[in-house]
Amino acid sequence: MHDVIGIADSPKAIDAEVVRQMQKRYELDLPLIDGAVAAVRRLAGTFRLGLASSSDRPLIDSVLSTSGLGELFEVTVSSEEVARGKPSPDVYLEATGRLGVAPDRSAAVEDSANGIRAARAAGLRVIAIPNARYAPPSDALAQADVVLTSIADLTPEVVAGRDVPAGPPTSSPPRA
Repeated sequence: MHDVIGIADSPKAIDAEVVRQMQKRYELDLPLIDGAVAAVRRLAGTFRLGLASSSDRPLIDSVLSTSGLGELFEVTVSSEEVARGKPSPDVYLEATGRLGVAPDRSAAVEDSANGIRAARAAGLRVIAIPNARYAPPSDALAQADVVLTSIADLTPEVVAGRDVPAGPPTSSPPRA
């Protein structure tokens, strides 16, 4: 915004203002996917949870606080806290490292192409639930172990690889 449209504020000041405005909006209307809170609670009963996000730290903290889900995540990592953001695996490797769990014993739930690619590059089991508005391209979805059509299908069994819901297309070929 500073370089392209000529806003006089520094890029850091612009970023801080954008984050502040998003936090204000989230306090009034948190844009969560329908069923997301229930899905996190379902998984928290079985797994230790970590969050690996491309969002800024203040937004992560605001969303978790406002949604009431903060206490369910043992670890949260922002891509600002690692050398490279998604699609690099750094944020996932940091999260699994903080949890003390090997990436190949971990799973990621993702809705974006860069997230799917990052989780795959880190060596996690990848469950994709494509964002309907910005669906990942087929080459990204092909990197997922499972593709779900609804967050309602996200169960501990699916995360663990013991169950894949019926329906059109739910699974990609197994990885080598």
